[in-house]
Amino acid sequence: MHALSRQADRGRLYLDQGAARLRIRSSVKGFIRNLHLLYGAFPYLPADTGFADHHVELRRGRRLRALIRPQSRFRTDGQEPFEPFPLHGALPLFEWGINWSFAQRANQYILLHSGVLARADQAVIMAAPPGSGKSTLAAAMMLSGFRLLSDEFGVLDPNSGQLLPMLKPVALKNQSVDVIRAFSDQAVIGPLFIGTRKGDVAHLAPNETSTDGLHRPARPALVIFPAFEAGATLDCRLMAGEDAFAHLAFNSFNYHLLGPIGFHAVADVIAACPAYRLRFGQLEAAIEQIRSLLDEADRNTQRAAQGHPK
Repeated sequence: MHALSRQADRGRLYLDQGAARLRIRSSVKGFIRNLHLLYGAFPYLPADTGFADHHVELRRGRRLRALIRPQSRFRTDGQEPFEPFPLHGALPLFEWGINWSFAQRANQYILLHSGVLARADQAVIMAAPPGSGKSTLAAAMMLSGFRLLSDEFGVLDPNSGQLLPMLKPVALKNQSVDVIRAFSDQAVIGPLFIGTRKGDVAHLAPNETSTDGLHRPARPALVIFPAFEAGATLDCRLMAGEDAFAHLAFNSFNYHLLGPIGFHAVADVIAACPAYRLRFGQLEAAIEQIRSLLDEADRNTQRAAQGHPK
């Protein structure tokens, strides 16, 4: 960790997240400690790497306010998109700042507002609004053997039609933190930040399977629109293609900017993948259902390749 601190202090800490490369400057010691906990399995690049997609700085507030109420401030490529956070909230500020930077600038991709996980090279796209249980389900799937590509961004390459990893810790909110702690003793969860702008937040570190696949794309195989409901019986319903297209396209960070490129890329995903609404009350049942849907999608793909109808 001392080496990370020295590199960060000099602004030469390079972090590879797959679809983006960060150059980080920070002397906030608590932040570096948490970064090491959550990104410890990631490949850090040499200090003389040079190129980065995003240059970010996390620093303490200055002047009198810094003494009365210590703050952390986030800057990216000369911009400061957020108001200062309390000093102890430097990690969630960093995570939200990176999300903002990537969503603003990575317009060579279609950025679906979704989690993405993979079994081998079959990608499951999970798109849903906040409060749907998407992040909790994504965390549980990773801890059950799926490879995490992203909890926040479905990074769709319009040229290849594949999904690229944009790997970051999974942000767990409120009750989800205890749910995932109880789900698996393999979960590496960072400190709990109480009373943030998004509630109580803690972060789940990506596991080694996920970091090992940092530059391994996956092909879209299944689209899921999950919705958690306490005590609900599992309910899985196939969606019409036009409904799935509308939900996926408009649940995107930059679809409206890309015109025909975005339209055709999302249409190709919907044409290739069955899409389902999945209501669930238990994580284990939802994961088993997703495995079954992937098996069915794989069988249909094999039949189509052999010239047989689905």
